[in-house]
Amino acid sequence: GTVKVLCGPKNVERTLTSCGVFLLQMGWGDLGAFGEPSKETPNLDQMAAEGMLFLDFYTASPLCSPSRAALLTGRLPVRNGFYTTNGHARNAYTPQDIVGGIPDSELLLPELLKKAGYTNKIIGKWHLGHRPQFHPLKHGFDEWFGSPNCHFGPYDSTERPNIPIYRDWEMVGRYYEDFKIDLKTGEANLTQLYLQEALDFISKQQASQQPFFLYWAIDATHAPVYASKQFLGTSQRGLYGDAVREIDASVGKILQHLHQLGISENTFVFFTSDNGAALISAPRQGGSNGPFLCGKQTTFEGGMREPAIAWWPGHIPAGGVSHQLGSVMDLFSTSLSLAGLQPPSDRQIDGIDLLPVILQGKLIDRPIFYYRGNELMAVRAGLYKAHYWTWSNSWEEHSKGIDFCPGQSVPGVTTHTQEEHTHLPLLFHLGRDPGEKYPLSFASEEYQQAVEHISGLVQQHKATLVPGQPQLNVCDQAVMNWAPPGCEKLGKCLKAPESDPKKCSWPH
Repeated sequence: GTVKVLCGPKNVERTLTSCGVFLLQMGWGDLGAFGEPSKETPNLDQMAAEGMLFLDFYTASPLCSPSRAALLTGRLPVRNGFYTTNGHARNAYTPQDIVGGIPDSELLLPELLKKAGYTNKIIGKWHLGHRPQFHPLKHGFDEWFGSPNCHFGPYDSTERPNIPIYRDWEMVGRYYEDFKIDLKTGEANLTQLYLQEALDFISKQQASQQPFFLYWAIDATHAPVYASKQFLGTSQRGLYGDAVREIDASVGKILQHLHQLGISENTFVFFTSDNGAALISAPRQGGSNGPFLCGKQTTFEGGMREPAIAWWPGHIPAGGVSHQLGSVMDLFSTSLSLAGLQPPSDRQIDGIDLLPVILQGKLIDRPIFYYRGNELMAVRAGLYKAHYWTWSNSWEEHSKGIDFCPGQSVPGVTTHTQEEHTHLPLLFHLGRDPGEKYPLSFASEEYQQAVEHISGLVQQHKATLVPGQPQLNVCDQAVMNWAPPGCEKLGKCLKAPESDPKKCSWPH
């Protein structure tokens, strides 16, 4: 998924009135600015030319829901509850039979921005739980147009219902029924609907002189991939490329709209992704992770390093390129800083304020923690990355054709059994070896110095780690989207089965 953030304070010297985050599912290698050879993202490339490109920017999880929870709370999924303890080092998310969701105890970015007078809107995929207590309007958003889950389907309404689309508190229809997606051709006009929602929201806030936060989290590049009719068949990269081209054109229109309304210099915009490209659906419906190893679902670089662009005309020097180690969780702290707010002091916040990096070109020394479920799999400090556990997926799943590293087997690294390296971590120098193919020799002085440094960071991190109550352990068919609010008006209510809670199965 792609995220765009727009936000800003009413009366801070920086004259920021709005901020936007664009969050999509794309790979590091999908943008021309990152070297994609077909150069089919002229608007995002222009955004990068006018702003700052982050080459070492990470998500907080190799899967969608935990990453989004991390972005909006500034906290690792293992802290905010978006993980499972049903199996060791398992990725988990929020399918429609999940019982859990974002806990009330978590403070989300829009809840905090409200205190500074912001109006907050989410457009697209929420993915932080779909039961009534997890509704985005109960967690700081004022408006919502989009869906609680991904656009999987179509379903038969007896085993499982089609996913609802909401406008604010109530559903206005369902995917495949009222909001069509043609699985044969890939045609759907959803990205155009989401684009128009963004343009209208920005116009409305500008007219009322209201500072705003827009979270534009569309999912066209998530399999099953879709694009509007005018974009189908226009890319050298097939349907996935068509979807990327439409997203690129949409971002261009949103940025142009900010210019036309005269608020581009008051609006901070950030574009990134919630996980690496899903190579399991490649090559037809998967993106590119550039030179990096593997993809979504793994804690190798291809699963967690993301394209990222910061844009704020008149403030961010054009054409900047940063090697700052960044994280989606930093958007939480950075957006609060832009709004003149402090992060909450009663909890551990993992995000840092990137404004000194973005505005003054500074570099802040900080590690990146790569989690998979309840396990710290790897840590990056500077150019070194130490793997404490390796696992792509099980032999059983791999034998079914589920491959997160197609064409990229690295002996002893892309393992199909969970391999523990806590006593002798596998160490890579990501400057010389971004593809994680050549582990450093255990006997070398370079290895010993780097591992000693990273071990200290791990001890420090674990000393402050209080895991949250895991939200992704229990599934129940009765909690699916049978009868969402508003279904009566539409005649779209379905009868839920008897409640039968079970442990969710997370094979990866």
